[in-house]
Order: sequence, then C-alpha cells, then structure tokens
Amino acid sequence: MSGEAAPPRAHTTGHPFRQFIVKMHGRCNLACRYCYLYEGPDHTWRTRPAATPAAVLERTADRIARHVRAHGLTTVSLVLHGGEPLLAGAGTLARFTDTVRACVPAGCTVQATLQTNATLLTEERLTVLARHGIRIGISLDGGRPEHNARRVDHAGRSSWPAAARGARLVADRFPESYAGILTVVDPTLDPVETYDSLLGLRPPALDLLLPHGNWSAPPPHWEGVRHGDWLCAVFDRWWSAGRRETRVRLFEECLALLLGLPAAAESLGLTPFDALVVETDGSIEQVDSLKSAYEGAARTGLDVFRHDFDEALRHPGVAARQAGAAALADRCRACPLLHVCGGGHYAHRYRAGHGFRNPSVYCADLERFIRHVAGRLAADARGTGPAAVPASLEGGTP
Repeated sequence: MSGEAAPPRAHTTGHPFRQFIVKMHGRCNLACRYCYLYEGPDHTWRTRPAATPAAVLERTADRIARHVRAHGLTTVSLVLHGGEPLLAGAGTLARFTDTVRACVPAGCTVQATLQTNATLLTEERLTVLARHGIRIGISLDGGRPEHNARRVDHAGRSSWPAAARGARLVADRFPESYAGILTVVDPTLDPVETYDSLLGLRPPALDLLLPHGNWSAPPPHWEGVRHGDWLCAVFDRWWSAGRRETRVRLFEECLALLLGLPAAAESLGLTPFDALVVETDGSIEQVDSLKSAYEGAARTGLDVFRHDFDEALRHPGVAARQAGAAALADRCRACPLLHVCGGGHYAHRYRAGHGFRNPSVYCADLERFIRHVAGRLAADARGTGPAAVPASLEGGTP
C-alpha cells in the first residue's frame, strides 16, 4: 500500500454492495492523453488479460447472486466497463448480463449499463444491447470536435467523428437505451458553451466529474476556484432553464442534500459507498479512481474464485468509505458544509505519506459551488415561504 496508513477498520460487515462494475475488456481503442487509468501511476492493467475469460464472468455472476441473496437486495446496478467494453463484443456483453439476471433471485432487478467511448457503436450492436435491456452511457469531453481534441486513438487520430456518430445513433434510433453522457470538467473550456454542445447530443442525463487529482499530484488548472466557477456557471444555465433540458446528476444530488434528502453521489454527501470492481483476471478491487493516487491503491487482495463480496466489505479501504464522517479529517468534520460536501471524492483527498484522511484537493471549489447552489435555492424559496436552506450555508466561510 505504498507505506500509507490504513484507514480505520469497521466493526461490522458494512453496507452491502449495490453497484457491480465488471471489466469486460482491459484495453481501450483510444489513447486519451489525460487518461488516469492507462497514463497514471498504476500499471496493474499491463499484467491482466485483455478480454475477461468466461470462467471469470461465470464466477462473477455467481458472486453477485450470492451477495444479493445474502442481503435481500431487490435492485442492483451492473456496469459493463473497461477499457472499452465493446472490444469484448456485444454478444459477450449480452450473454453475461443474461447470466447475472438468471442467477439472482427472482425478486431482484438488475439494471445494466454499458459505459463506452461510443466510437464502436453501430446499429447492429445497439440492437443486440437494446434487446437484452442494456442501457448506454457515453464518455465525452463535450459536444464539439475541439472539445475532444485530447481523445485520440493509438495512431493519434481524432476519435470525435466516430464518437459523435455513435452518440447520435443512440439518440436517434435507440433513445430508450440512452442512459446519458459523462463529462470531465475542463476549466479551459467555456462552461455554458460546453453544456449547450452536449445538449445537442440529446442526453437524458449528464454526469459532470471533476478531474482526478490529489494533494501530491494536483489536477491541471488548479489555480483559485476555476473548477468551482465552471460548475456554478453551468448550474446557473441549467437552473434558469427550469431544469427541463436534461438531468444533471451533480446538481440534483447537491440540491437534495441541501434539502436534507437522501443522495447517492460519490463526490458529495456521506452516504456509504456501495460499489466494487471485478477486474479481467477476477480480482476484486475498489473503484478505478483510486488508481490516480498510487500503484495498487485500489487493490484488496481478493478475487472472485476464492472470496465472497462480503469479505471486500471488511477491507479497510472499503470500511473507510462506508464510515461516514468518522473517516474524515478534523477540518471536514468541523465544517458546516459537512453533510452536503461529505469531504468530496475519496480519491481527491490523498496526500503521499498521509493517506486519504485529508480534505479534498477541491475543497475551495466545492465550497464555492455548494454555497452558490444554496444561495440560488434560498433566493427562489423566499418568494413562497421560509428559506429551505439553513442560513449558515448561504454565505460566509466555514
């Protein structure tokens, strides 16, 4: 574990996993210049098989079913991931999804989503995926060629023509299968222009993610609160349009938390984290974002052939992500934004030699964004009754 101090151990088996991220293929047909998975500090992908063997998939389906049965789960999320999962073939993705659904108890719904760069989407493949109830999530940096200049293939050619074709094919021909678009915030791009360009691809939902970085390897363009300002500008555009154009998960989760409602965002709030990853060799790991910190940060030492998923719940890294405020830095626990911010994304708290018990490297950006959203919400509420947001969140400093 690179000499890092272990997070506190849990005294219980923790909250069950409800999201199973399965690596269907360990390689990618693109070579995005900023990719933390293939260009970052963790190189464990090099020693793993490219395509996930059938034996791993069969065992994974069985482990998911055992976990569902043990915890009486009625709904779980199955994320078909990579690399680029379509390199495994649409038929393989469909068969595995069917196997998982056949293995779980009759009362459990398996919501399956493919996360893809969209370059390999064709009508034939989408027909197969739609027939088997697999929704399509697309990763893009924006809705224009210039926004995706760093998303290139291994020969350095732009991926945009193929990605745009794939995204429009989903929107035009398979709208019922369209899960949405995931975009990483780039503060060098105009925020409203980027948002409007993505709307042109007609996503039913957007997921805006902050670039992975930490105190030892800060994200690019980290000066001031540029990422926070970017999010505020897009929020204002979305809020002013009446939130009708598309759902924006980060914004909806922030609003819910400000109103005291439950939310399940990885980057906000204190809801126990409930996702795990199965790698192409059957290794059970924590989520990929941890790989942006250091080599082996996501490792648990477990695998689907020898271990149940309940054993992963007892891993100290998982326990820390399910411990709520107890696992946070003193500064975070004393902050009035604690229950909304939740310390930010776990991977963004890392500092070499000190582990993850630190505020987020985006602390200032998150404060800027949350207070801005709280202010807009309170201003709208004043016309109809008492402010729905505590006054302590509307302004000032923690």
